[in-house]
Amino acid sequence: MPGILMNSHRIPDYITSILACTGGNFCFKNRSLFKSRKLFTTYPLNIHHVLSKNFKNYPRGDLFHQIFDILGDGFTNTDGELWEFHHNAILSLFKSPCFQTLLEETIWNKVEKGLMPVLEYVSKNQEVEIDLQDMFQRFAFDTICVLLFDRDPKSMSLDFPCIPCEKALSEIEEAILFRYITPPIFWKIQQVLRMGKEKRLSDAWKTIDEFIYKNLAQTQKEFSELIKSENNFKLSTNLLKSYQNQSGTCGDPNKFLRDTLLNLLVAGRDTSSSALSWLFYLLSRNLMVVDKILEELHTQLDSKTGGNLKDFQAINLHKLVYLHGALCESLRLFPPVPFQVKSPLEPDILPSGHHVDQDTNIILSFYSMGRMKSIWGDDCLEFKPERWISAAGGMNHHPSYKFPAFNAGPRACLGKNMSFTQMKIVAATIIYHYNVDVVEGQIVVPSNSIILKMKNGLKVRLTKRSNTKKN
Repeated sequence: MPGILMNSHRIPDYITSILACTGGNFCFKNRSLFKSRKLFTTYPLNIHHVLSKNFKNYPRGDLFHQIFDILGDGFTNTDGELWEFHHNAILSLFKSPCFQTLLEETIWNKVEKGLMPVLEYVSKNQEVEIDLQDMFQRFAFDTICVLLFDRDPKSMSLDFPCIPCEKALSEIEEAILFRYITPPIFWKIQQVLRMGKEKRLSDAWKTIDEFIYKNLAQTQKEFSELIKSENNFKLSTNLLKSYQNQSGTCGDPNKFLRDTLLNLLVAGRDTSSSALSWLFYLLSRNLMVVDKILEELHTQLDSKTGGNLKDFQAINLHKLVYLHGALCESLRLFPPVPFQVKSPLEPDILPSGHHVDQDTNIILSFYSMGRMKSIWGDDCLEFKPERWISAAGGMNHHPSYKFPAFNAGPRACLGKNMSFTQMKIVAATIIYHYNVDVVEGQIVVPSNSIILKMKNGLKVRLTKRSNTKKN
């Protein structure tokens, strides 16, 4: 406990250092004070057992629902039949033949009208620094809002406006981590007294609700007109169709839609923005990888494009194998969700031999898994996209219980392909058109949040790249 308190500013790395010394499993017992037992694990077979093989014995559970009460009856926070309804409804929407087209059109439109003007301005003003993490969060927030509400809040613009809801999302993520690492009685007292992180969470909750309910009301008002446009697929329209006459456990259809939209909003904003931020940090330290990505892009593009964005949009994302490998490496080393906590309904024995019961919190440390020599080899700390590429030039597959960046088992992320589409488009656009130089002297470390962000952002300077086709 003293060690955790002394290293509270670097929790992911501190836990990793302990797990590296204990063979990937560490049990922390504290029954005398809080009657709790925590088992930290990186053992892949444990991950497979909890998330897949014995999935039904490891539901979200009451404590999870309490910690994530802001998510209500959304898919992240539910079990059983309600979760299955969410899963089937959302999977059906994402698998729609029209959805991928809509997704790519939305992202490219945001690149053209939001991202590129900002990048162009920064590149022309050499003294201007830009926080890439903030930019990626804004980009992802605007994109998911267009998809969910058919409205662009335009947080990704030259004046970088303050969008209260976008900032509130970060507030709730920090507060929820505090709930995870402290005994419930501590944060519940803060909740009653409206103090500390619980006060900030409460204020952020109100801000988010105002944003979602306002946009939801406008979408519902236009619903009858939207469904008449059969030739124009809209996620907002089809989402309302799928959730008609559904009210969750609260009995309120509007509240149930609010919960669903918030879950999608969080998922759509955070995964890709976190991965892109860490990708460019890693690229700044591995310039040979940048050269290989550029070579791949030049192979894809005709020499006549000359950097024209309209021509650039014709690029085949599926053929960007090396870029895909670089993104997977970023996700391996810096997974957006660094850990997950589970407790069994019934006593169980994990493949590692550990006995667990209802009073055991099993912390699946995804962040630590990417740093285990026993899982990824002696070069586990190195950024090597090649580990994802086969001898034939295709993608190497690693099982999700070894690479759980998108979770594993029945709860594996439904938006995985959506995230890769967005990340590839944004990364390829920036790398092809600009040199990205990380400002020296800044300290880049993970923040204390349930989402693995950079504590102080990532300040960079941009210069326009000369794109003559390489021979």
